[in-house]
Parts: sequence; C-alpha cells; structure tokens
Amino acid sequence: MTMTPEAPRPYFTRRITYRIPLIGRMAREVVEGDEDTPFYAIAMLVGLWGSAFMIFGYPGLIIPALILVLAMFLTLIRITLG
Repeated sequence: MTMTPEAPRPYFTRRITYRIPLIGRMAREVVEGDEDTPFYAIAMLVGLWGSAFMIFGYPGLIIPALILVLAMFLTLIRITLG
C-alpha cells in the first residue's frame, strides 16, 4: 500500500484572490496558465493605462502611477519583514 502525500494548500492570499469573480479568474490564468499569459496581462494593463490617459487626461496618467507607488512601497515592506 502506498501513501501519497497531500498536495500543499495554496497561500491564503491566493485563495482570497481566486474567489473574486473577474480578477480571480485572470490571476489564476496568469499564475497557472500558459507561459505567454503574463505577457498578455502586462500588455492589457499598459493598454488600460493608455486608454485611461486618453479618456480622462492627465489624472488618468497620474492616479494609476500613485497607486503603483503604494503597491511598490507595500512590496518593499513585505520583503523587509521577510
């Protein structure tokens, strides 16, 4: 009789993210999908940012940049904490 080890449980943040209806499906596809999928996701985000700039003007350029600064700040804090 062989015993198979249990599959490791996904991270708590991944489980929460995957349950969000639209974002969860895209996040799962980026993490577990084809190897070209992250490049398509980056192209989509750049296209959305460009569309926001064309529609809303200067605030459409600045506000996403400020949100990215916050995301990078939180990433650096998380790296520092280990």
